[in-house]
Amino acid sequence: MANIFIIPTPIGNLGDLTFRSKNVLEKVDKIFAEDTRTTKKLLSHYSINTPTFSYHQYNEHHVVEKIISEIIEKDIKIALVSDAGTPGISDPGFLLINKAKQNKIPVSCLPGATSLIPALVQSGFPTDEFSFYGFLPHKKGRKGKLSKIINNPHTLVLFESPHRLLKLLSELKENLPETRRINISREISKIHEENINGTAEELLLHFQNKKVKGEIVLVIDKLPKKIK
Repeated sequence: MANIFIIPTPIGNLGDLTFRSKNVLEKVDKIFAEDTRTTKKLLSHYSINTPTFSYHQYNEHHVVEKIISEIIEKDIKIALVSDAGTPGISDPGFLLINKAKQNKIPVSCLPGATSLIPALVQSGFPTDEFSFYGFLPHKKGRKGKLSKIINNPHTLVLFESPHRLLKLLSELKENLPETRRINISREISKIHEENINGTAEELLLHFQNKKVKGEIVLVIDKLPKKIK
């Protein structure tokens, strides 16, 4: 039986929480959340009253040892959640899991809501080999990371924020061949979900004329095979 449960939370539709995740959240001793205000809305929706504590990128280095010590000394069970999706995927989680493994504390990650796989599948691009890059650096290291992405022949998956989407599409327009198409999934599972496919130039024109909102997953088609 695990002492730490990694719980995926809905990325939009609250109905996407699994029965097993609800059951675990009810039974653990404590829930550690990226934003307790966001998590309490979810817990309230499902009438879950488990005590909730903060665990985010700004405090994880300060609280992780305390959490590990409490688990060992009191044999408690905890759940880790992020605001949306699976902790550890472009969200806090790695440090706690890594420390738990070092201390031989059992960890269990439950399956559940994520934006990565739905965006990849609904892109229509090959899924047999794909590379995930998360968010690109804002400034330092961005050019090198972008070059690495562009030269990767696999299907590629990136996260992007609304206010940097146009910048990324402009960079891809300058560096990607038009034959390499892009699919953008926005607001997955929410009321205003959008799934659009095109070249970097076509997508740039589309999003230039509207106010971009919500979480964005960008999928780039794999390089076509060279004809011998």
